[in-house]
Amino acid sequence: MTRAGRHALVLAAGAGRRFGGNKLTALWRGEPLILAALRTALAARVERVTVVTGARAPALGSVLSTIDDPRLQRVVAQDWHEGLAASLRAGVASLPSNAQGAVIFLGDMPLIPEGLADHLLDAVAGGAPAARVRSPEGPAHPVAFAAAVFPDLVALEGDRGARSVVDGLGDAVASIDSDDAGVRFDIDLPSDLDNATAGRPT
Repeated sequence: MTRAGRHALVLAAGAGRRFGGNKLTALWRGEPLILAALRTALAARVERVTVVTGARAPALGSVLSTIDDPRLQRVVAQDWHEGLAASLRAGVASLPSNAQGAVIFLGDMPLIPEGLADHLLDAVAGGAPAARVRSPEGPAHPVAFAAAVFPDLVALEGDRGARSVVDGLGDAVASIDSDDAGVRFDIDLPSDLDNATAGRPT
């Protein structure tokens, strides 16, 4: 199965202020948290995985240098302080002109099931402008977009993600159902990390 034109972005530019800083390099099951999301992205059938760093670029760069995979690349969002939109803009702008679709992971979501990204990208390849995960509790992650939607992502501003773009596409968005708790679980506070490490994601 081809990987050509299929990409993954891992957004990891924030300062993690609510966590107290250094969230993505905090230990998760014995290794830096960012590596869990990164490995799930690398397990996908994609041509390239781009990690968007910002506030903690040097520290994350040291962690990422431990991964030996030619598909991995890094991009720094210089305006990371603006919020999530800056990470999206930097990541999408870094994609090659022949990119056909991209799936977006958040660096603080370590329990996304492997294989889910491929289903989302398949839906995009089949003609959907975007594809999202739908859990019993509501919208979840990751989310994939076709290249035709990239300009809308690059136009985002402020501390918001791509939800407004997805909502604007209405019924054209493909949905992949999942009852895995990992599609909604993220690390926000140190207590989340403690609970998750103990195997009790909520």
